Amino acid sequence: MGNCLGLSRKSTSEIAPADVLKKHPAVKLYGQPNSIPTYYIRCALLYKPVTVNFVPSDTHQSPVLEYKSDSVTGSVDTVLRYLDAKFPEPKLLTGRIGGWYDETTPFIVWLVILQHRSMMWHLERMGRWAEDLAARGGKARGDPAMGTPRMEMRKFARGYSQLLELMLEHAQMEERVVFQILEMADRGLSKAANEEHARDLPMMNGIKEDIKSIGVLDSGHPAYQEALCNLSTRLKTLQEHSKKHFEEEEKNLLPLMEAAELSKAQQDKVLDQCLDVMHGTHSHLFRFFMEGLLPPDAMHYLDMLSRCSDQNRVSSMLRLIIDKVV
Repeated sequence: MGNCLGLSRKSTSEIAPADVLKKHPAVKLYGQPNSIPTYYIRCALLYKPVTVNFVPSDTHQSPVLEYKSDSVTGSVDTVLRYLDAKFPEPKLLTGRIGGWYDETTPFIVWLVILQHRSMMWHLERMGRWAEDLAARGGKARGDPAMGTPRMEMRKFARGYSQLLELMLEHAQMEERVVFQILEMADRGLSKAANEEHARDLPMMNGIKEDIKSIGVLDSGHPAYQEALCNLSTRLKTLQEHSKKHFEEEEKNLLPLMEAAELSKAQQDKVLDQCLDVMHGTHSHLFRFFMEGLLPPDAMHYLDMLSRCSDQNRVSSMLRLIIDKVV
């Protein structure tokens, strides 16, 4: 979630500065342990500079937040507004709106836009990391938490594999769900976007193979430095292509989704279809995906997920975030 979620391992290329150990004010949260509102508020609290004492309670119909002499209950939005008032940074309920899209925009459009934002954050992060690796060339270590050059490359490979899976699932979701809706309205609308997906796939897979090759090279070998430089260049190219592609979709294609005039029920069905296609993103990759979103965007994404017809699936996704921290 773009700088949050209590990440404990950071490379020299991370956006967020190193965590500073300090004492945070304590809040207490009472709520039914497996309810979506409780999970939602617990996720929101991860962004705030507070120490959370969660007290499971089946007697509370709605979550109750206690801070000093204050006791807050009611809707999730009420609790989040209280948190923003007491702990202003980072904000949870602002910054959601931008560009041509607003609160009336179809859910599927927001889903795509927020996924674009997460992928770009991770692409930028991997790009900076690759640039840092190339600058060191295996001759100097970066963050001690990364270990030896070979250990760091394994971590880099894992990060890129996660990003690659996310990007591939996103492309499949667009092709099977989003573009199909547009094609039904006007045949041929999605041709250029589909062609761009096909164009970038070899590059994305090629980078994965490059990383594998670097992983077996000796860091003192002359080819090691050259391979790192080539990797950095290819990642920059992928980042540029992706940024341009996302911008074109958001400018030219996604606004047309409003013209499709999907009802609320249809939008909910489309949301379920998207989650079915992007199973990995919303299961083992969910925390990774959410790390790429700023707090307001992350809360907006959770808002949309709460509309999923399978509430057990939503609970499982939120639990993935909580369980990684607790």
